[in-house]
Amino acid sequence: MKILLLGGYGVFGGRLTELLLDIEDLEVVICGRNQKKAEEFCKTHSGNATLTPLGLDRADVGAQLPVLQPDVVIDASGPFQDYGNDKYETIEACLSAKVNYLDFADAADFVFGVSKFDEQAKAAGIFVISGVSSFPVLTASVLRELSKSMEIHRVTGGIAPSPYAGVGLNVMRAVVGYAGSPITLFRDGKRHQAIGLAETLRYTISVPGKLPLRNTHFSLVDVPDLQVLPPEHPTMQSIWMGAGPIPEILHRMLNWMAHARAALKLPSFEPLSPLFYWVLNLLKHGEHRGGMFIHVHGSAEGKPIEKSWHMLAEGDDGPYIPSMAIEAIIRKMLAGLNPKIGARSATKELELSDYARLFEDRPITMGFRQSQGEKTPFRQVLGSAFDCLPIPLKAFHGVECEQTWQGQAEVRRSRGLFASLIGRMFGFPQATKAATVSVTQLPAESGQEWIRTFDGKTFKSSLKAGSGKNSHLMVEQFGPVKVALALVLENGKLRFIPRRWSLYSIPMPGFLLPRGNTFEEEKDGLFSFDVEISAPFVGHIVSYKGTLEPLAQG
Repeated sequence: MKILLLGGYGVFGGRLTELLLDIEDLEVVICGRNQKKAEEFCKTHSGNATLTPLGLDRADVGAQLPVLQPDVVIDASGPFQDYGNDKYETIEACLSAKVNYLDFADAADFVFGVSKFDEQAKAAGIFVISGVSSFPVLTASVLRELSKSMEIHRVTGGIAPSPYAGVGLNVMRAVVGYAGSPITLFRDGKRHQAIGLAETLRYTISVPGKLPLRNTHFSLVDVPDLQVLPPEHPTMQSIWMGAGPIPEILHRMLNWMAHARAALKLPSFEPLSPLFYWVLNLLKHGEHRGGMFIHVHGSAEGKPIEKSWHMLAEGDDGPYIPSMAIEAIIRKMLAGLNPKIGARSATKELELSDYARLFEDRPITMGFRQSQGEKTPFRQVLGSAFDCLPIPLKAFHGVECEQTWQGQAEVRRSRGLFASLIGRMFGFPQATKAATVSVTQLPAESGQEWIRTFDGKTFKSSLKAGSGKNSHLMVEQFGPVKVALALVLENGKLRFIPRRWSLYSIPMPGFLLPRGNTFEEEKDGLFSFDVEISAPFVGHIVSYKGTLEPLAQG
């Protein structure tokens, strides 16, 4: 198979090529305006596939197709928002030469308009498929899965790229270019004009049982989903899609610019995109991970219901997800499974099961959450991962009524001045090799109260499922201190990982966040706990570990 890849040495084209390098019977013609860059890319990327560099402007594709005779043209160049009056000239060239076509288009109007070529594509015996990327292919596959169990009324979604993903200049041109410009979406059952990057929301992406992303600031973006997905779900009334790049200060600057452009009727800020591109790549910081979410309000059996889908990608794997949809189609074609002829958006080309196979050997996880009114905070935070807990942990955390567990524990306390003062302030137990311990859980209005007793001396804390910036976190309060903890299920251990904290409800800086390697597990059929509390500049404060079993009744 021969592929003509426009924008072949760019961000998306380059990643797609890397995903296809293992295929022997594949030739990829790496195209771009700069012949030297194409040659350099081919020299630095090697594999079983054959790479051929070619200096080629998108406007000259029509003249080259009869000469090159590719099996498929893939447009990974963009920005598709700036293709001008002849925005479909590459598609028209493919129709004329009877060559199959795929693209990474992220512009809603561009992708929505491709269906007008359907009859021509069928007459030519080729497929013309637009928007073959996470938006809208992955989004559409998620919604189809959710629609099996509910009617979809309102959809909110977003993508939060890793700060180390390496955003391309063309992507930055597209984003900065439509900041403050009208975007068409569906709202309250009607086509509606909203302002790009002016509408915002916050959301926490959290696959059940995995370490969630930090609570993220998302802004409305121009993606195909806004126009191509509502017709596929007759009950859908509204849809909103956002992006959450960091650093947040740069993101908020784009928000301010969008508001200013819309209010003052200013021209496009696209000329500033090289500056934003430089700053964004200069200020890389934070966790090297990204994610995506789809949150749906709807109904099932006449009752309101909320469900959400979450995806997390660790390290360098996340940036490849947008290119995986085309990778999957190419591999299917090589196996003799060509897409149906005709012109359309890519929403129905892949199912969620196809993505599951693509993610299998990568640190990419996904899962669903459902708001079911769970009463125990651990069920609320863990979601479906609660059912994967070891039996003693499920028994300990799953009861809604008052219960007491008892056992033995070993306690260590720091002798440092500040650590001792903190330990005394919160009533932490004294050091001992063997303490008789009991834990009583009392239902509270918004969660639970835990009363821990070590050799007759008690200290208390309250626990509840977080909300707002603490969404999908467990908030534990010791006196005036609240610590928001991620609950991570890993190799049979339930780990408690501090993420945020406050003092007297005042948010405290992250570098002062209390820490500790704390986890629960099953040991010899018993509930086993290992708690460690330390703090920056103070060090170890207290740690205690032991086992518990239910207090015999009667």
